[in-house]
Amino acid sequence: MTRLIDELRKLPGIGTKSAQRLAFHVLRSSEADARGLAEAIVRLRERLMLCSTCNNITDVDPCGYCTSPIRNQRLVCVVEEPTNIATIEKTRGYTGVYHVLHGTLSPVNGVGPEQLRIGNLLARLRTADELILATSPTTEGEATARYLADELRRSLPELRITRIATGVPAGSDIEYADEVTMSRAMDGRREF
Repeated sequence: MTRLIDELRKLPGIGTKSAQRLAFHVLRSSEADARGLAEAIVRLRERLMLCSTCNNITDVDPCGYCTSPIRNQRLVCVVEEPTNIATIEKTRGYTGVYHVLHGTLSPVNGVGPEQLRIGNLLARLRTADELILATSPTTEGEATARYLADELRRSLPELRITRIATGVPAGSDIEYADEVTMSRAMDGRREF
């Protein structure tokens, strides 16, 4: 039980009390339910990977967005997490490709540029016309957007760099934005 609680505490947003509740729930569950959970976790790790081009979660490499013949490969939208892609896709108005950072800069939490998935972004942008910075309007999201813009302006001065408009409320996460708000944010993006 202690080992399961310790493992569950490693999940984001799960503290000791929540981990204990989850562990006791698993203990009270049927053997079939417990095995189903364990198998789902194992299958997830076996079958899913990160796209070598955009870092999105996928079961094929490169992912469907990166290989789609109808997507504009010269328009790249940078997001913090894979879940942000679904929010943008709900608008049905964005036809470019994505680049997932898997986080934001957060010196307080020990997250610097080296911990983000920035390495493969520069190569992609050499053939791009525009980069859309679609990080959340939080302190960390803004710092990440500023860092990327500053770095990319030095190495690719001809690249158009835009930032999503503030249709997404400041201090919130774009994962929770509705379709209309996200559409306005994408349509109202500006030079950064």
